[in-house]
Amino acid sequence: MMQFWNICGKTVNTKRFMLMGILNITPDSFYSGSRYPDFEKAVERAKEMADEGADIIDIGGESTRPGSEKIFADEETERVAPLIKLLSKETDVLISCDTYKYKVAEKAIEAGASIINDISAFSMDGKLLDIVKDSGCGYVLMHMKGTPADMQKAPFYQDAVSEIYNFLDEKLKWMADNGINPQSVVVDTGIGFGKRPEDNLSLLNNLDRFKKLGRPVMVGTSRKSFIGKILSELPAEERLEGSLASAVLAYAKGASIFRVHDVKETGRALAVADAILHVDKGRSAIPKSPPTPLLQRGD
Repeated sequence: MMQFWNICGKTVNTKRFMLMGILNITPDSFYSGSRYPDFEKAVERAKEMADEGADIIDIGGESTRPGSEKIFADEETERVAPLIKLLSKETDVLISCDTYKYKVAEKAIEAGASIINDISAFSMDGKLLDIVKDSGCGYVLMHMKGTPADMQKAPFYQDAVSEIYNFLDEKLKWMADNGINPQSVVVDTGIGFGKRPEDNLSLLNNLDRFKKLGRPVMVGTSRKSFIGKILSELPAEERLEGSLASAVLAYAKGASIFRVHDVKETGRALAVADAILHVDKGRSAIPKSPPTPLLQRGD
């Protein structure tokens, strides 16, 4: 099923896959490879991700890792707005702002952001609704149980897949009733946000159910703790292979937008998965003329 994402009046086809590169302007994100509090290094990394194939760069000024504390909107704005302004002029990729605060979102959009990635589904700042509606920006609707400060304190579900599906379904209807174009919204089950490891695995294994919502599905599994738990408590810095495996499986299950730290590596893994999945459908991405190897056997 072909799906489109309306972003500030432009229509984006998410039929294959899109890569959203993570760029945190914070000193305390859970993965050291995504922390860029230094402005010049953040700019350098953003341009590098664009060169690696990022379709979107998601800029965050407040950590939302489990147990993280809030910061004031002014401080968050000071972190993200100058970078968004610069990158929106110097790159062609879409710019997303990872925030739930209306003041930050307002300034981010003024600076050039065209997507708001809201972990709270409008629950932490009701004024954000008007910013999203009036700007026509793209919006990521995500499920989270609790807040970042307490979301991993004994979360529990009777049936995580059904409960989260129903939440997203009801929220989409509520947003439409409040004037937001459903075509501007993508959905995210919120892997790692108020979920047990088994909930994360069940959601990934049942992502195809969420396609029934009629909106593109985004996933954010990159280097998260459930991967570390599967792999004998590996730290975030050693979870690349597990992240790639989760992305490929999520793609096979119907996800089309991937929020990742490792843009180049994820893009290559998904390109191979795409070629395999669509070889019998007439759009396999295998080059017609493979490149000539530099060395022949025996050289």
